[in-house]
Amino acid sequence: MKLPRKKLTASVPAFAMGDIGFLLLIFFVILARAQDDSHIQWQPAKLADIKMAAAPLASVAIDSGFKVYLDGKEISPDELAGALSSVLGDAPSGQRNVFLKVHKEAKASHFEPVIAAISEAGGDLVHILEPEETSTKP
Repeated sequence: MKLPRKKLTASVPAFAMGDIGFLLLIFFVILARAQDDSHIQWQPAKLADIKMAAAPLASVAIDSGFKVYLDGKEISPDELAGALSSVLGDAPSGQRNVFLKVHKEAKASHFEPVIAAISEAGGDLVHILEPEETSTKP
């Protein structure tokens, strides 16, 4: 006599779906980066007395090849003002910080149009520098 086999089903319990969704959400939020400018190669200028600035709404960089980037994406200096205006939106004055990272060998012809575009968009310019290394000679 042949005995009928009981069919087994493998399923994820419905009550665990919320937990799984929440864990996936946390995973992707942690891995997401708002501004990925790690591919931009630049060396900051140095200054003896530096003070910290508030968090930026946008970041503009000029790399060693003198290309302009807005939040890690290459952009032409002519398009920068319009793109910055949309990023800054309706933020009140004093909270419209735009970080400007300029390669230390960039000339005025490279960064002046960028400064003008930030000003035209109404951004509060914050130039990113590194502290000078003080050498102590014995």
